[in-house]
Amino acid sequence: MSARTFAPLLAAILLLAGPARAQLTIEIIGGGANQIPIAVLPFAGESALPQSITEIVEQDLSRSGRFRALFVGGITQVPAEISQVDFAEWKSRLADAMVIGQAQRLPDGKFEVRFRLLDVLKQSQIGSSAYTLSAGQIRLTAHKIADFIYEKLTGERGVFGTKIAYVVKHGSRFELRVADADGQNAQSMVISSEPIMSLAWSPDGTRMAYVSFQNKKPILFVQSLSASQQPAPVANYKGSNSAPAWSPDGKQLAAVLTKDGSSQIYLMNADGTNLRRITFSGFIDTEPFFTPDGRSIYFTSDRGGSPQIYRMPAKGGEAVRVTFEGDYNVSPRLSPEGKTLVYVSRNDGRFQVMAMDLGTRQIQTLTDGYRDESPTFAPNGRMILYATDVDNRGVLAAVSSDGRFRQRLSVQAADVREPSWGPFLGNQKAVTE
Repeated sequence: MSARTFAPLLAAILLLAGPARAQLTIEIIGGGANQIPIAVLPFAGESALPQSITEIVEQDLSRSGRFRALFVGGITQVPAEISQVDFAEWKSRLADAMVIGQAQRLPDGKFEVRFRLLDVLKQSQIGSSAYTLSAGQIRLTAHKIADFIYEKLTGERGVFGTKIAYVVKHGSRFELRVADADGQNAQSMVISSEPIMSLAWSPDGTRMAYVSFQNKKPILFVQSLSASQQPAPVANYKGSNSAPAWSPDGKQLAAVLTKDGSSQIYLMNADGTNLRRITFSGFIDTEPFFTPDGRSIYFTSDRGGSPQIYRMPAKGGEAVRVTFEGDYNVSPRLSPEGKTLVYVSRNDGRFQVMAMDLGTRQIQTLTDGYRDESPTFAPNGRMILYATDVDNRGVLAAVSSDGRFRQRLSVQAADVREPSWGPFLGNQKAVTE
């Protein structure tokens, strides 16, 4: 839901799957602090690959804000094994870590890629892995390698192999797209002549809930991302059906319906059955979002006279007000570990993304735009993707959870809105030795 309006947009859809022509491009616009200096050396034999894996790995690490990629030119020999590494040289180049590897084409036409992550100061190996891949799996493999490196050096899971969803507007045409976290490999899931809004990933990453307009009314749909089947309407009641949010187990949806008059929050099974109302304020209650343990729901309400954020038991019950600073606070989103609440606040006419530490209640302003909206956490909690305006055009932007690192994602000659960062997928296992 837009931070600039308290009522749902109306959307209509025509289902059409296929590759998107324009990819998101990413521009780093603010540097991070305490970055790890790392050298990603070209893999020996990498010219056999259709695309450079090391280039993608280096770009992934740099875009995370946690790493500073070092210049690797001027080396006389590309090392493939630890015995070939001149650690003194890389120490003089101020590298803390480095990545070496090798690639080769196999007789069956596939490729094998091996790499090692090294500690330059200790002159030792931190970890290694090997992959067998097809030509179409170059980017995916590079993201896996970057995730491995990220986790080994930070202790946290990387999100380079995850997906993001967003809505692109070209003139009067709207597209719901799903892309890799770096904006590449974008696929159009829905194309429409009317707006699409409120994208929400299922916890397992296989389905997308969203709101569209069909038969001249807002309807809540769930779309399978693994099949080209028609999306299933799960809420098609009188009035507005909007703001879907998945329970952490993927079995329930919270949504906002006006079938009984005002905007109120309801729970339903993921297929739309077993509908039950959980707010009874008579005011506008909207934008529900489950806590990671599924026990509570944060939501936006004007029951106190202005839009503010509240928390209540997931099954319904007494609501407790959470935000008190300012007269307009909307769009609550919880970090994956449940310790940080981000939301959109109006400050001197500007809509900006705020972060509240739920333990200390300290508040930090994360963004400095005029129309920042729709915040969504990366599944490791380190980055927050949101929508904003640049030169009267909608773009996506990302900010680190500490506010120090920023980047911008845009599609040429198009408005980009309604971002939603997908979960870790089932095949994205944590790094093990």
